[in-house]
Amino acid sequence: MPRITAARVIVTCPGRNFVTLKIETEAGVYGLGDATLNGRELAVASYLTDHVIPCLIGRDAHRIEDIWQYLYKGCYWRRGPVTMSAIAAVDTALWDIKGKLANLPLYQLLGGASREGAMVYGHANGATLEATIENALHYKRLGYRAIRLQSGVPGLASTYGVSKDRYFYEPADADLPTENLWSTEKYLRSVPPLFAAAREALGWDVHLLHDVHHRLTPIEAGRLGKDLEPYRPFWMEDAVTAENQDSFRIIRQHTTTPLAVGEIFNSIWDCKQLIEQQLIDYIRATVVHAGGITHLRRIAAFADMHNVRTGCHGATDLSPVCLAAALHFDISVPNFGVQEYMRHTAETDAIFPHGYTFNDGMMHPGDAPGLGVDLDEVLAGNYPYQRAYLPVNRLEDGTLFSW
Repeated sequence: MPRITAARVIVTCPGRNFVTLKIETEAGVYGLGDATLNGRELAVASYLTDHVIPCLIGRDAHRIEDIWQYLYKGCYWRRGPVTMSAIAAVDTALWDIKGKLANLPLYQLLGGASREGAMVYGHANGATLEATIENALHYKRLGYRAIRLQSGVPGLASTYGVSKDRYFYEPADADLPTENLWSTEKYLRSVPPLFAAAREALGWDVHLLHDVHHRLTPIEAGRLGKDLEPYRPFWMEDAVTAENQDSFRIIRQHTTTPLAVGEIFNSIWDCKQLIEQQLIDYIRATVVHAGGITHLRRIAAFADMHNVRTGCHGATDLSPVCLAAALHFDISVPNFGVQEYMRHTAETDAIFPHGYTFNDGMMHPGDAPGLGVDLDEVLAGNYPYQRAYLPVNRLEDGTLFSW
C-alpha cells in the first residue's frame, strides 16, 4: 500500500493567492489538491497544517473514501467553507496519486469519458453595453459556444463582473475591502437591453449566460427572468441568496428562464431541497469548495435523479489544479451541463504547468496520469502571499448589501 509519508501546504501569489496541498507517498508518487478560499486563504492553510496533515501521515493513500469520512465525521464540526476546502484538497491530491499509480488519467478512474470534451463559457464584460458586446464578439471569434454577459450599469461607478482588465478578472483587489454602491432599480433596467443587443450581434447559435450575484429578492428575480425569456438565456445565475431555498420556488412560479446556483455551497445538504424539488436547473458546486471529487460526484449523482445538470464554478480564484480536477469530473459525469472557464495569467500557468486544452469552445483534461497538473515550487516561492479581500456592497443610502 502507498503510505502517506509527508504533506505540506504551498501558498503563492502570482497576481492572486493560491493554496495548494502536496501529499507525498513512500512509493515516490505525490499528488496535488487545491485549497484556495478567496479572501480567507490562510484559514484553510492553517486548518490543513495544524489539524489535518498530522492525521494523514502513515495512512494508505488508496483509501480515499475512508480518509474523506475520517476528515468529515471525525472532526465533529462538520461542513463550512474552511473545513470542506481542506477536505477537498486532501481528496483531490489522493485522486491524483491514485491516477499516477494506475498510470491513467483521472477521468478513466471515474468511469471513462461520457463526452469528447466539456463545453466552457467565457466572460464577456465591459463598462458599457457596447463594450460588452464587442468583447462577446471576440469570444465568439475564439470559438466559444457559450458566453457570460456582464455590463456596467448606467449611474453606478462599478458593477460586479466588470473588470479593469477585460480578459482577467480578480475581484479580491485590495488590502482591505473596497466598498461599492448598488442600485437594484438601475440594474434591472440595464440587463434586458444587454441581452437584446447580444442576440442582435451574436445570433442564436451562442449560449448566453448572466450572473446576478445574489442581489435580488425572489419576486425581482422572477421579473428579470421573465424579461429575459425572449432572448432564451442559458441560465440566470445566483439570482438570490440561497440560504432560504424556498426563494427559488417563487422565482419558478414567474419565469421559465433556467436557474443556476451553488458556487458557495459546501455540501450536498446545501442543495438538497433545491435539487430534489427541481427548483434549479444547474448546480454550480465545485471541487475545492464542496469537499473534493468524491463529494462532488455524490452531488452530481443526486442531481441526475432530478433532471439537474452540473455547471461548476471556474473563476480564477480556483487554481489550475482545481480546473483540471473539474474537467476530469466534467467529461465523466452523465449530467454535465457547462463548465465556467476564466483563463489564468501567464505567471499562474508557469507555476502550474498543465495538460488541459481548449479547442472549439470545449476543454479536455488531457491523458497524463492523474490530474495532469504539476507545481513548480521554486517559481511559486517567488510570489509570496499578499493579503487581499473581496469587496463589500452598499445600497445608495448606505445600507450594507450582498456582494
